[in-house]
Amino acid sequence: MENVTKPWPALWALVIGFFMILVDSTIVSVATPAIMTGLDADINAVIWVTSAYLLAYAVPLLITGRLGDRFGPKNMYLGGLVIFTAASVWCGLSGDITMLIVARVVQGLGAALMTPQTMAVITRIFPPDRRGQAMGLWGAVAGVATLAGPILGGVLVDAAGWEWIFFINAPVGVVAFILAWRLVPTLTTHQHRFDLLGVVLSAVGMFLIVFGIQEGPRYDWGLISGPFTVLGLIFAGIFVLAGFVIWQAVQKGEPLLPLGLFAERNFSLSNLAITTVGFAFTGMAIPLMIYAQTVRGLTPTQSALLFVPMAVITGALAPVVGKLVDRMNPKYIALVGLVFLSGSLFWLGSILTEDVPIWHLVLPLSLLGFASAGIWAPLATTATRNLPPRDAGAGSGVYNTTRQVGAVLGSAGIAAIMQARLSAELPAGAGAAAQGGTAGAGGLPEALQAGFSAAMGQALFLPAAVALLGALAVAFFARPKAPTWGPRAAAAAPAAADVQAE
Repeated sequence: MENVTKPWPALWALVIGFFMILVDSTIVSVATPAIMTGLDADINAVIWVTSAYLLAYAVPLLITGRLGDRFGPKNMYLGGLVIFTAASVWCGLSGDITMLIVARVVQGLGAALMTPQTMAVITRIFPPDRRGQAMGLWGAVAGVATLAGPILGGVLVDAAGWEWIFFINAPVGVVAFILAWRLVPTLTTHQHRFDLLGVVLSAVGMFLIVFGIQEGPRYDWGLISGPFTVLGLIFAGIFVLAGFVIWQAVQKGEPLLPLGLFAERNFSLSNLAITTVGFAFTGMAIPLMIYAQTVRGLTPTQSALLFVPMAVITGALAPVVGKLVDRMNPKYIALVGLVFLSGSLFWLGSILTEDVPIWHLVLPLSLLGFASAGIWAPLATTATRNLPPRDAGAGSGVYNTTRQVGAVLGSAGIAAIMQARLSAELPAGAGAAAQGGTAGAGGLPEALQAGFSAAMGQALFLPAAVALLGALAVAFFARPKAPTWGPRAAAAAPAAADVQAE
């Protein structure tokens, strides 16, 4: 652990930028109808605005964690913040959907440089016996940002237009840069080798899988062009990722993905669980926002207000959960959170009809707030508890990568299931019109509203089922143990012993 006398100001400075990039993962969902209208795009093209960002965010995380170890987390964080803020302005200035998608790719690269540094700094400047509280703040920021993105987006879209969901990042980015420059300490660096072939293999494999899943319904899961088929691309992506894992296993130097980290049972299970969380939270917002505006005729602000109970409950409870994580086995907190997450999405999907009272939707969304509060800090603490300082960047890079991989797959998966269910629930011509956005917000003909609502509700069952897989992973967590490294290991031992005794 680094000898930092005032770790909390440094953490607060970092989480401002962390909050901003997480908001951008979900803020587009509430602006989807407005972007469809403003840039004359269909549902699938607009979802690529999210998928492209998440893909560019996820793939480099394995190496950007190492870059933080090599060149200093502060330097990498500040560089990423500059790229992210500049790309945000570019997004707002985009005049067509293609330019917006390209700008989002650059924005995702900036976010990838920033994210691993936050967890790496927490691991390096907080002693193990105080790390739960720090992860509680990190978890509160992650949970509130994920849920508050649509709220902020709704207000901005109504007040100034969809472009301002990106322009707002400029002043926030400037403030975050100044605070991080002044408050984040310069930490010691470690020599690392960088596996560029591994980056290429992981990028190609992920792109093929995401493209195949998201574009599958458009091509009826068949021929795309020439010898290329949708299923062929997906299997090719799986094959390339398998090659990536084999390449990492045979690396004699320093692999991009340290497979040895997965020898720790809780690290492996935490990564699996956070993948399902990323999938569920990314996947659930898009169909709900499209339903609220297209079927119920709510404004972006009104539809975003549906998320207020979630954000309030998460923000209030996450710090409390952070303290509990230091005192009890985090397994039980995370298990309850994931079960609540799955249950709230199944509940929401089952009642999503064209005439359900709005307050009925608030009930499962409130349960989602309790779920979010119980997920982030326990999973992050369990994943990073026993990582030595040298592996802090690599471990946080892997953990954040798996979370973002889940988000990418959630975005692609929800696009595929929404298109499939719209085709099944609506007549052929009407389904194409709805997917193309021709109905407009609140303008869907009454005869189509029942089928459209059913399709959006059924789409929510996918992230609900995936969240159950996360709960299953958490159920197999081993009891936490005291760290065996660092000067504070002995100090952490009594607290760990108390946890193991439960």
